[in-house]
Amino acid sequence: MASYDKELVVILGPTAVGKTKLALEKAEEWGCPIIGCDSRQIYKGMSIGTAAPTPEELARVKHYMVGVLELEDYYSAARYEEDVIKLLDELFKSHRRVILSGGSMMYIDAVCNGIDDIPTIDDEVRDTLKQRLATEGLSPLLAELRLLDPEHYNRVDHRNTRRVVHALEVCYTSGKPYSSFLVAGKKERPFKITKIGLRRERDDLFKRINKRVDMMMEQGFMEEAKRLYPYRHLNSLNTVGYKELFQVISGEWPLEMAVERIKKNTRVYAKKQMTWFNKDAEIAWTNLTT
Repeated sequence: MASYDKELVVILGPTAVGKTKLALEKAEEWGCPIIGCDSRQIYKGMSIGTAAPTPEELARVKHYMVGVLELEDYYSAARYEEDVIKLLDELFKSHRRVILSGGSMMYIDAVCNGIDDIPTIDDEVRDTLKQRLATEGLSPLLAELRLLDPEHYNRVDHRNTRRVVHALEVCYTSGKPYSSFLVAGKKERPFKITKIGLRRERDDLFKRINKRVDMMMEQGFMEEAKRLYPYRHLNSLNTVGYKELFQVISGEWPLEMAVERIKKNTRVYAKKQMTWFNKDAEIAWTNLTT
């Protein structure tokens, strides 16, 4: 096995487990920067709803990949991989160790293992499918994916609009099934990767999630959602928290119901994260109790 003098320390785990606190402590101890690994914290203007690092936390340690994209910007795990690998090339010139902290499973995998060489999507194809989704809904697009790529159709989550549409984008842009690109092996990185996983007892984690949602509401989450409501059609805002509050703003749901749904859907997401992470034998787990 190759030996490297540079190390990427990945601090991962489910939402609300305590990643930010540990990352800050270790970054201060080691004198190194933190790269955010959250597919929503990377956008500007969503700090409350994504539980992004606070201005005080950002002032304590230099952060990268937090609040750098416009809401309208198209982004993907493949682009994240490219951007972070370039960033690490620079950071490792002045730091022996860098921290990557977050819970976005595909983004972590992209940096640690590499991602398949998916072709760049043609803008016209993206716009056409976006328009069709808005006018026709997801069902006809699912039917097309079944014809164009039955293998991926049988594997993809049929409720995950973004992944269904992205698979079709690749099919139309390349003229090949999306599944044909998902064959690359693990990429060798020129640095050591250490994965530290944080976990808690289920009841403890769920209490923390519920408490954090209440704190987010106190911090002005509803006001943030109202400001972002005109952009609700964007993929960046197709995420837990905003979707539920948009239902309140549109008059569909009462606020109390939306807050409970946010808590429930966040707990469901945390379970999905742990299911994903538990498959990774390279993670050294730490059980948190405080």
